[in-house]
Amino acid sequence: MRECLGISVSDKMIKYAKVQNDDKNFKVISYGIRFYEGLKLNSTIEQIIQETNSEKTPISMNINSESYYYFNVFKMTNKDYINKAAQTEFESFCVDSHLNKDTFVGRYHVAKSLVNQDQNKIMYVYANKINLNSIKSYAGKYNLTSITPTAVALPNLLRINREKNIMIVDLNDNTKVTTIIGGNLYSVDVLKCGMNAAFDAINARENSYSKTYEVCKNTTIYTMESAGQSFSQTKNENDYLQFIVPELYKIVQEVKTITGHYERIDNIYLTGFGTVINNVDLYFQEYFQNTKVEILKPFFATNDGRINLKDYIEVNSAIALAIQGMDYGIQSLNFKSNDILKKIKDFLSQDVSSLSKKQGTTGGGGKTSMKDLFKNIKLPSLDSINKVGPNNANLIVNIVTIMIIIFIFCFASSFVTRQINNKVAEAQQTIAYTNKQKELANSDDSTIKNKTQDYIRYKSNLENTSSAIEKKRSRKNQITNLLSKIAYTIPKGVTLTEIKNTEQNSKGGTVEHITINAKASKYEQLAYFKAKLKNAEILENVTSTEGEKSGNDVTIVIEGDLASY
Repeated sequence: MRECLGISVSDKMIKYAKVQNDDKNFKVISYGIRFYEGLKLNSTIEQIIQETNSEKTPISMNINSESYYYFNVFKMTNKDYINKAAQTEFESFCVDSHLNKDTFVGRYHVAKSLVNQDQNKIMYVYANKINLNSIKSYAGKYNLTSITPTAVALPNLLRINREKNIMIVDLNDNTKVTTIIGGNLYSVDVLKCGMNAAFDAINARENSYSKTYEVCKNTTIYTMESAGQSFSQTKNENDYLQFIVPELYKIVQEVKTITGHYERIDNIYLTGFGTVINNVDLYFQEYFQNTKVEILKPFFATNDGRINLKDYIEVNSAIALAIQGMDYGIQSLNFKSNDILKKIKDFLSQDVSSLSKKQGTTGGGGKTSMKDLFKNIKLPSLDSINKVGPNNANLIVNIVTIMIIIFIFCFASSFVTRQINNKVAEAQQTIAYTNKQKELANSDDSTIKNKTQDYIRYKSNLENTSSAIEKKRSRKNQITNLLSKIAYTIPKGVTLTEIKNTEQNSKGGTVEHITINAKASKYEQLAYFKAKLKNAEILENVTSTEGEKSGNDVTIVIEGDLASY
């Protein structure tokens, strides 16, 4: 029976799950969520390990600070070439991005390119060495066997259908989108937005991470499909929608942009602490009419009454990491992989026929490996040792031992020397290539400097002309465009009672200040309308009053500025 403890660490919480596997089925035997602050992270992880009796159990942890870089190679290239190409490409990327390559550790994954059938797409994942060392220190003296990005481990929770293209949207502090094309991991996109802003805004009121988490679990998002339903939320819980809905809207828009890069996406799975919010899947479904949206559930978990499936879903990331730690999933992206045994295996199986010839050993024409050489070593038999007496026997044993040690040392030295010479040759090639590119760059720089003054003059003239035209155009069409956008944006159930336009001076310019009086039967509808005004960039500096109940209606005043001119 194999088992592993998965620990998923984010900025505010730790999710953990201990998973067992008998080569047929997976079983979660312990799981939970803990909140921590600052320096208490190490002690909290220590406590989790002890409470789950995992002192001797393999531990798999996540890394959240990883970054992704992509490039293509020809499809027919071998693994050795890809290894070298990955290092060379990443070094060039570091130079262009002004990064120190020595501060990072990288892993890569190969997938078929969708753009060019003759090429493979390389996903290069890199992480800061300091962050990796910090993760290793969290596990301390325990058996940490895997450090893998959460976005890479999450596909372990699915039975992948090679006929379908899917996306996994991890609604966490920083949202990441994992795309799987034809059953193979294709890309991971790190979005500029996430649930962190909403979580912090709610926590500023509740002053407790655990209470903030419970608020999210008891909050229901207003959607068109659920507009007619009756919700039992309190006013405070409704107020929190003004923090949650805008962030979800930003995430939806970025995910829509990503899906547009592919011919089709059949399924979108949602996971992360954002999924504890009720109706979040329905909210996403409104924007992806041709794609099935659902909450990600472990493929082996069934809602049979003995298991609270919703609790399982809350620790999805920890379960996925635990499965990863049992050698499932993509192991090439494990930042804790131990390459020592692999190097020894490669050393023993390397072709040493050329080295044998240098040592005066004659071969049979084929390749000779280190294992073959060790097989040919003949130790003296016990009978021959006994014939020479005990003293001489000890001497012979000592001589044979020393000869074996010297033999191993010679071949190890030859192997290391050859590796050093290869690296020196690669370094010289890289230096020559870099110097050539530097000369070309200097030549281009000289040409650019000669044209700079002309470009500056042309740019200044164009900007002055464009500014004058834009001022006239914007003033003429601003109000008409505003009314059109509001008519397109206003949700069902919201009524506008007054729209007022006044000019104000702001930061040396004139702005048109818009005041909108709106009413609806529910506060959620007004909050949804305000969020759409803000996120669609219809108005700038959007503010609103608290909703006031008047009879059966809730009224609100929304204010904002049109673009300055």
